[in-house]
Amino acid sequence: MKTTKSILLISWFLACGFAAAADNHGHAPHWEYEGKAGPAQWGNLEKDFVTCKLGGEQSPIDISTKATEKAKLPAIKTSYNASAGELVNNGHTIQINLADGGSAAVPSGSYKLLQFHFHTPSEEKIDGKNFPLVAHMVHKNDAGNLAVIGVLFKQGQENKALKDIFAALPAKEGKEALKQNFDATTLLPANMGYYAFKGSLTTPPC
Repeated sequence: MKTTKSILLISWFLACGFAAAADNHGHAPHWEYEGKAGPAQWGNLEKDFVTCKLGGEQSPIDISTKATEKAKLPAIKTSYNASAGELVNNGHTIQINLADGGSAAVPSGSYKLLQFHFHTPSEEKIDGKNFPLVAHMVHKNDAGNLAVIGVLFKQGQENKALKDIFAALPAKEGKEALKQNFDATTLLPANMGYYAFKGSLTTPPC
């Protein structure tokens, strides 16, 4: 798919359960995006997943542009590095782990970039509509809390930043090293305006 970068979303939240979410990909308890182990049942699959049905600030969300509040939020400041990394097919998504990806400063503080991964179509919606693709850039601070910068993509001209990654996507579950260092700055759009909200992980344990 040819994509062009579009809108930014920022969500920040406590990181309780983040390690469990990483460990559960491809392992019991099994969860899926549809069927008997789909989102409607996530909260019943495992006691640690109960937040999936009880959480009050559960992501993803549908952003209503008419209901958003305009605010004088600080500009996003990124200090990303060209870093070595690995491509991971975890059975649910394609994820790129970065050894030293740098950091980003968002309204809730400064966070180190750990990885980014994709969802297609986008999990988040704007005015009820999905985008063809979203990249979730996952960051973590010294207190163990997370901030995710979501980059929504429109379909358009070939995206040079993602071309090499898409060409090397693992077809089966597993890992392989990136052939060259990757600078996450290339994922960001020229216009760094954004929507910000408190949220959660979008997959179990939510």
